[in-house]
Amino acid sequence: MSTQNLLLVLDLVGILAFAVDGALTAIRTARVDIVGVLSLGLVTAIGGGVIRDVLLGVTPATFQDWRYITTALAGGTLAFFLSRQLTHLSRPILLFDAAGLSLFAVIGATKAQEMGFGPLQAVLLGAITGVGGGTVRDVLLNRVPTVLSANSHLYAIPAMLGAAFVVLANVAGFGTGLVAVVGALVCFTVRILALRYRWNAPLPPGAPPL
Repeated sequence: MSTQNLLLVLDLVGILAFAVDGALTAIRTARVDIVGVLSLGLVTAIGGGVIRDVLLGVTPATFQDWRYITTALAGGTLAFFLSRQLTHLSRPILLFDAAGLSLFAVIGATKAQEMGFGPLQAVLLGAITGVGGGTVRDVLLNRVPTVLSANSHLYAIPAMLGAAFVVLANVAGFGTGLVAVVGALVCFTVRILALRYRWNAPLPPGAPPL
């Protein structure tokens, strides 16, 4: 499989994971019908990528390739019909979210570098790609976005670590495909460990404990 095809597969898997995550989150936290489920799944899945592409100054990939929207709608539909089995389980949602975060962070950083952006900008765009869709979803659900919550158990930080790994490896001359997979694993592992051991970022001095 070529590097370009591998990155496309990772992108589509991330979209599927985030669509399921967004749809299940909507079902658990709000009274929504199938339109609401599919809409929030779609927003979660493509929001980060759209924001990234707008910042990169290109037409969002979502509107150039039918596979992006189709995959997102498929994930939302899957969550809708399996909601009875999944909504009472918090672990599947967290795993889907961690998977989407990881894949989107490395894809965002890779695309930024391919367009000639510097390492710091690429890391930032990778993190934005990872957290953007979930942030839009939380705003629509009238919740404090996970990325801004003091009790998020490291959300943006794993995305930045995964993106930074990809950027540094690419600068060092390593191949893009395998690097993207390893970077996604770095992000996913840190996020899962943070959830498991309840790690949080430092609070401001004098802030009340969580």
